[in-house]
Amino acid sequence: MASPPPRKTRSASPSGSAHLIGWLGHDSQAASVLATAQAHLKLRAAIREAIPPAMRGAFEVIKLEPHCLTLMVSSAAFAAKFRQIAPRVTAHLQSAGWNVNEIKLRVQGGLGLPEIKKPEKEARALDQKDLQAFEELNKNLRPGPLADAVARLLAHHQPNQPEVKPASTLVETPQAPLIPKSK
Repeated sequence: MASPPPRKTRSASPSGSAHLIGWLGHDSQAASVLATAQAHLKLRAAIREAIPPAMRGAFEVIKLEPHCLTLMVSSAAFAAKFRQIAPRVTAHLQSAGWNVNEIKLRVQGGLGLPEIKKPEKEARALDQKDLQAFEELNKNLRPGPLADAVARLLAHHQPNQPEVKPASTLVETPQAPLIPKSK
């Protein structure tokens, strides 16, 4: 069976270019907008290379003037952090061929931050051997906040066992303030 001939699409220009936005090149004003957008995208990619991964989605390029770049950032905290690394970003842009000596920032609260995946917890349940080690530790500790914390840990992990007596109480702990008894 012979395959059907390739279909012509509307996005194909008469010159054979199938570029989706090739039609912008036919108008001088649209071509200027396209060139600016492409420059902003290239500049944004160059900046993303120079900043930490957590910051990569929290800015947009607003304007590129001779020697000065203006960025829109998502928060004042991001702006403060970006100001700390601005010399490194500027040097990276200059090494990449961009004529940038200054970076100005404008805070725009509506600009969203990318969601950052939090690492999975690497916790495991305490087994009997672990609990025995904590019980031994609890017996050997002097009264104080650490002994109280170990006793709470044992009570939490052994709910069916008889209550573990803390090595001290809050009143006995030297660092705890004395609580006046009400009459």
